[in-house]
Amino acid sequence: MDTMRNQRLFHDVANKITQLIEQGVFSAGARLPGERDLADRFGVSRVTVREAEIALQALGRLEIKMGSGVYVSRKQPLDNGALPEISGFELIEARSLFESEAAALAAKNITHETLLKLEQLVNKMDDREDLDAAIEANRLFHLTIAEASKNRAVLHTVQSLWRMRLEVPAVRNTYETVASDDADCRAREHRNILDALKAHDPIAARNAMRQHFYRLLKAMLEATEQLELRQLQKRGAESRERFLRSALSG
Repeated sequence: MDTMRNQRLFHDVANKITQLIEQGVFSAGARLPGERDLADRFGVSRVTVREAEIALQALGRLEIKMGSGVYVSRKQPLDNGALPEISGFELIEARSLFESEAAALAAKNITHETLLKLEQLVNKMDDREDLDAAIEANRLFHLTIAEASKNRAVLHTVQSLWRMRLEVPAVRNTYETVASDDADCRAREHRNILDALKAHDPIAARNAMRQHFYRLLKAMLEATEQLELRQLQKRGAESRERFLRSALSG
C-alpha cells in the first residue's frame, strides 16, 4: 500500500510541475526551486520530489544537471492529445485534401442505408433556427462519408480535423464568421456531394467536395478582409479623434 501511495504522490507532483511549466510559471530554460522548496510547496518529501523530477527528465520535460540544479527543458515534448494552434485556413486546406479523397473512396462502395442517412443529415442542415443542430448534422455528414471510405486511417484523420474545427478557438471563431451567412450555399454543396455519391461517381464526389471547401475558403478570406477593414477604419477614427482633441486643447 505504501509503495502504491508513493507512486501516486510522485505522479501527482510530476503532474503539478508539468502544469506549472505549461502555465509559464516555470519557463523554458529556467532553474526549478530546490527540492526542499518544492517539497514544502507540494507537501511531500524531498525523495518524492526527486522521483518526480527524474520521471519528468525521462519525458523530456526537465534537465537534471549535476552540481547545478534542475532546469525546464527549452524544447518541451508534444502532448499527443493536444491540438495544434492552427488557423481556419490551414484547417480548410487539410480538410479539402483528406475529405475529397474520402468522398472518392466512399463513392465506390457506399450503401443504400448510408445514402439514406446522409439524406437525413442534409435535411437537418437546412435548419436555420438551430445553428448547433445544423453544425452537428454537418459534422456527422462528413464523418459518415469518411467512415464509408472503409479506410480507418482516413476516418481517424477526419475525426481529428473535426476536433480542431470545434475545439481550437481561432478556428472556431473563423468558421463562425461565415456559418450564419452561407446556409444556402452549404445546403446546395452538400446535396451536390450526396448526388455524386448516389451516382457512385468517385471523380464527381471528389470534385464536389473540393468545390465545397473552395467556396468556404473564399468566404473566409472575404470575411477576414472585411474584419481587417473595419478594424483599420476604427483605428483611423480613434486617431482622428485624438488629433482633434489635441488641436482643440492646444
